[in-house]
Amino acid sequence: MAAGKKAKNMGKAAKGKTKEVTGKVVGNETLEVKGRAEQAAADAKQAAQKSKDALKH
Repeated sequence: MAAGKKAKNMGKAAKGKTKEVTGKVVGNETLEVKGRAEQAAADAKQAAQKSKDALKH
């Protein structure tokens, strides 16, 4: 996996986790859900990238 793409996906997942935790702390369900969605999107992109890499080898 390209290191840049991996770091970008990890950054997006961390950003999503931050939103999720912030939403829990302040009681904002919308922010919490958005955070979970960002994490899921980042995880999906990372899984797709790993699949691409597996096919190359």
